[in-house]
Parts: sequence; structure tokens; C-alpha cells
Amino acid sequence: MKVLIAGGNGQLGWELQRSAPSCWQVTALKRDVFDICNIQSLEKAIKEYQPNLLINAAAYTAVDKAEEQSEQAFAVNAEGAANLARIALEHHVRLFHISTDFIFDGRKSRPYLPTDKPSPLGVYGTSKLEGEQQVQKILGNKSVIIRTSWVYSSHGNNFVKTMLRLMQERDQLSIICDQIGTPTWAGSLTDALWAFAVDPLLSGIYHWTDAGVASWYDFGVAIYEEARRIGLLDKVVTILPIRTEDYPLPAKRPPYSVLDKTSTWQALNLASSHWRVNLRQMLLEVKREG
Repeated sequence: MKVLIAGGNGQLGWELQRSAPSCWQVTALKRDVFDICNIQSLEKAIKEYQPNLLINAAAYTAVDKAEEQSEQAFAVNAEGAANLARIALEHHVRLFHISTDFIFDGRKSRPYLPTDKPSPLGVYGTSKLEGEQQVQKILGNKSVIIRTSWVYSSHGNNFVKTMLRLMQERDQLSIICDQIGTPTWAGSLTDALWAFAVDPLLSGIYHWTDAGVASWYDFGVAIYEEARRIGLLDKVVTILPIRTEDYPLPAKRPPYSVLDKTSTWQALNLASSHWRVNLRQMLLEVKREG
């Protein structure tokens, strides 16, 4: 199996490279050589590497900046996804496209099913939804779209690493407590992606996150407690819960964006670990890496 990954310098691209089956040929390319906004760049890479599978781990993820930089967000998240779909169709390559919980408005009180109607609140979610729609329109049942949420890794910039830095710098933090979702370790997401890859019959829209639910406040408290437990943090930090309205940001967030993974677990015969178990594993990696 030959796999080509767009977004090779991101946290998901990095995790995919290190977790790939040893017998597969996996190439993760950075934007300067595999720009999903440039069809000529994609054509050149496809002809050079001749993959059986494309994984789109490239995205514009600056949620707040997207409100002012909508053109850039749509160029990457929507038109870039469409470009990959066109290339995949032309060269008979399977495509995995990564999407987000932000395509939902968060007004439900139960986990979102893959079949629930999307209703994004901001530019980021709208651009990611359009990317999904473009992929489906172009490829039909020849693609797999995986929605996920709150992704973090020991590589790159993310909430966990930001919290670790702030906990070293400050004695008190305030974290939003009324936005509910599920943290997802990128290593868990890659396990699911490789499970999808070995089954050529799977297609359509699926959800994958770690198991369980949390607010950002819960997540922050868990980061603090686990970091203290393993000796990654040696100081006392007070963590206070605040409401969304107390910390206004340019982009609206869904207040509840837990994703229902049941259909994915059944399709892959693979269940998620609880988010706190995976958080502990990631923090141990951070400690080992210094």
C-alpha cells in the first residue's frame, strides 16, 4: 500500500507517519511540495509517488482568525479538499478527508450522529462543511470522511501543550466550563484511520474521537492533575471555571459537540479508549521527550 499524506508537518500528519504499518510506503508532504490549493502541485506529487490512498490532514484551523480571513479558510478547507477529490477521481485513488465537530451548532443534548444535519456557527465550520460536500459531490462513495474533535498531540501546537506552558508560567488559570465535547489524542485518531485503510469497502461519513465527554475546564483540570502525577509539573496552579460569555472570542463555538462513534466502532470493530487514558499516554511522551 502506498499512502500520500497532505499536511505532513501538522500533528496528525506526524502521528500518521510514526504509526503507519511497517509494510506500507507512507509519504507525508509539507505544503511547499504538496499544496492542496495548487492543482499542479498535486498532479506532480501524484505522478511521482503513485499512491493508492490519499489522506487529507491539511486544514486551516485558526478558528478565530477565520472570521477575518474567510478567503484563506475556504481556499484550504473547501477548495483544497475539492482539488484533492478531483485528483483522487482522475487517478483512481482512495481519499480520506478529516473534518470537524464544528460543522454542528451544538444545540442538541445528545451526541451527534453522522446523519445529523450540519449547521455551523462560524467561518471555520462552514468552510469545513463545504469541504465535506465537495468531496462527496466529486467522489460519491469513493471517499471516507472522518469527523473528529479537540485533537492534540505531543507534536505541534494544541490545547494540551498550551496549558502545560501556561501552568509553568502562572499560578492561576481561568478555563471555559460551558463548552462540552471530547478531547482526542491524534494517536487514537491514526489508529482509526489505519483501520479504515485496511478495509477497501468502507466509505461515507464517520465520527471518531476518544471516549467520554468533558468541558474545556474538565480537560484543563485533567491536564494539571496528570502532569502533577507523573512529575511533569511541580507547582500548584489554581484553575477556575468561567463561562463563554466571560471570555468573548471572534468566532462562536458549539456549546455541545460530542460526536456519536457507534457506527464507526461497529464498522471497524474498534472502540475508543477514554480521553483521560490517552491524555496520560501523551503526557508521558512529553515527559520522555523533555
